[in-house]
Amino acid sequence: MKTTPYFCLLLFYFLLLFCVAENFMKAIEWKITARDGEARAGILRTRRSEIETPVFMPVGTQGTVKGVRFEWLETEMDARIILGNTYHLFLRPGIEIIRELGGLHRFSTWNRSLLTDSGGFQVFSLTDLRKLTEEGVEFRSHIDGDRKFLSPEVSMEIQAALGAEIVMVFDECAPGDADIDRTRKSLEMTARWALRSKKKFIQLQNESADTGFLSEPSAVADGLIPASESTALRPPATAGGSDLSGRQALFGIIQGAGHLSLRRESLDKTVEIGFDGYAIGGLSVGEEKSVMYDVVEFLAPQMPAAKPRYLMGVGTPEDLIEAVWRGVDMFDCVMPTRNGRTGGAFTSGGKINIRNAKFARDSQPLDSDCPCSVCRRYSRAYLRHLYQANEMLAAILISHHNLAFFLDLMRRVRQAIKRGNFAEFRREFLRRISDN
Repeated sequence: MKTTPYFCLLLFYFLLLFCVAENFMKAIEWKITARDGEARAGILRTRRSEIETPVFMPVGTQGTVKGVRFEWLETEMDARIILGNTYHLFLRPGIEIIRELGGLHRFSTWNRSLLTDSGGFQVFSLTDLRKLTEEGVEFRSHIDGDRKFLSPEVSMEIQAALGAEIVMVFDECAPGDADIDRTRKSLEMTARWALRSKKKFIQLQNESADTGFLSEPSAVADGLIPASESTALRPPATAGGSDLSGRQALFGIIQGAGHLSLRRESLDKTVEIGFDGYAIGGLSVGEEKSVMYDVVEFLAPQMPAAKPRYLMGVGTPEDLIEAVWRGVDMFDCVMPTRNGRTGGAFTSGGKINIRNAKFARDSQPLDSDCPCSVCRRYSRAYLRHLYQANEMLAAILISHHNLAFFLDLMRRVRQAIKRGNFAEFRREFLRRISDN
């Protein structure tokens, strides 16, 4: 059949419109559903999950949330997003193995959303084992002493191989007590690295290096992946949609330590580059808690209102409440599982230590107000016995409860914002913590 010039022209315009649509389709969609003062409730859609915010994201450092099975996170806690750690997965098992096995989703069988950090924080905590230059950071592995190198470009390559839904730029984290000159140099480096990160990120997306890419996010969200392609993957929570690109999203990081003028400067530089979301970094690194609250209160309302706001590495239940009050949407912290491994349990009446002798005959659950399966079944006395007997189940059960408590706290926070009584909720929550 002879092809007419009209048909060729029509085909050309169709392909042009398709390419434009591909370039302008979003990796994530963020929508605010309710406000109460600065506090915001919203929905964050990724290619794999529909995430209600404010949200607490459990930390899966080594591709696992320590001591907690994915089945529990999925079915009981309904966690829609967890973290993976670029630094640790880079060192072990190594990116080539993870890429060969299909990316972190297939390697770990977690098929809901992932956020991966850039590795910057972990590298910069290795003060005596690293060498910093404009190009990147050379450091020695804490595992075997081998020399390794991370840069904005390498970090983006690693995170593309991991295939997370949300990727973080490679940044430098100045110490919490850094003076203004040291902090300015750090944030200027972070801004230059953020631009390099974005350039490499775009290149890798165009080269299809993202192992988590989904050409049909809605099909995955509805559990329509053929069995032959998803033998080990559970269908994720409602997600995606044909209006999403199926690609990764990139978040920028705002630094500046406790210096408010430098925080504003870092914010301006980061927003000028342009990202899918924005994170507050460099807090909870040794500064006074009042400094952290002051920075968040100053910075959060000035961050782009139409993008999600992420406070990295924070924190206690009180920290989450105070940061939501100041306008933050996303959180992560190792605290629930780290404390769980040492007998620390978070409750609606404050934190308790199950090792204390006073719990030896206590038949009450960890928290009478907690709906988790641990609190419905086990007593404080039994959990203390497990801990004193060095049974690994003690750490597993307390970690499970702690994560359930954090996730349920965020659910109640969202409800309070939607009802318009978050101020009252905050007062009552902090009062109970203070009284105990």
